[in-house]
Amino acid sequence: MVELAQEKYRQLEEFMAGVKQGPRPESNLIAILHKAQELFGYLDREMMDKISVEMKIPSAHIWGVATFYHYFRLTPPGRHTVSVCMGTACYVKGAQQVLDAIRNELKVELGETTEDRVFSLQEARCLGACGLAPVVMIDEKIYGGLDSRKVIELLRGYRKKAGQALVQG
Repeated sequence: MVELAQEKYRQLEEFMAGVKQGPRPESNLIAILHKAQELFGYLDREMMDKISVEMKIPSAHIWGVATFYHYFRLTPPGRHTVSVCMGTACYVKGAQQVLDAIRNELKVELGETTEDRVFSLQEARCLGACGLAPVVMIDEKIYGGLDSRKVIELLRGYRKKAGQALVQG
């Protein structure tokens, strides 16, 4: 595990070395933060401090950028990302009720991760499956024709599998 983290840090350092050659290395900050999140899954305070030192950018500036843009995660993501489509077709067919059921079942709000780190919840504008509305995407799989009961069953199935995976190792 430690070797993997060291390899990811090496890749990030390599990336930063490549982008800080220009006259304004801070202009590449968003690209660096994207790369760090791609490698580690999220941006924690330690990561931003390392970027600050390497790029000679004040950590307060990095923190400001990371917290301003919705895309960046400041906490570890869950094992499964649940995206609820709130596009017009899904909304009209009950997406709000599906979202409410998910929030109640998982005890999280949009942008949050469950305490056990099994699920992260997010909103999507359109998942391109309007004919199946309302839809939810879990990781890369789309589930359609959902209602409050069906989505709770779906989540419980994922949680059960996650629990088995944790027991098995």
